[in-house]
Amino acid sequence: MVTCQERILVVEDEEDLGLILQTRLESAGYEVHLEPRGSAGVEYAIEHQPDLVILDVRLPDLHGFEVCRQLRQRYGHEELPVLMFTVMDGPMDDIHGFASGANAYLPKTCEPVRLLDAVERLLHGEEVPPGPRL
Repeated sequence: MVTCQERILVVEDEEDLGLILQTRLESAGYEVHLEPRGSAGVEYAIEHQPDLVILDVRLPDLHGFEVCRQLRQRYGHEELPVLMFTVMDGPMDDIHGFASGANAYLPKTCEPVRLLDAVERLLHGEEVPPGPRL
């Protein structure tokens, strides 16, 4: 019996973190593709339409908010969920993320189990509850 893995695009310019994310996600049973630049992430998503995008905000070419806006011009929230995963966790950053079209917004400081839970929820069309504010 052939199983179809859910495909996740990770757009992350920090190579070490990208590889850590890839390892964790693949260990959880997902197929993962890494892109270090926002423009390459948009092109990959259009060509291959992954099941989920995990998107950094601070990227070397296109800002993650702009990447998300470009993806939203082509895909709806349910059609291609976007999880912003970033160090930008100020009081207004998540608001900008949601305004650009993100389905969820998590700080990179969150526990790995929270990230995996968010991935699973988004892949099943569920909302991701907001985390605690400090």
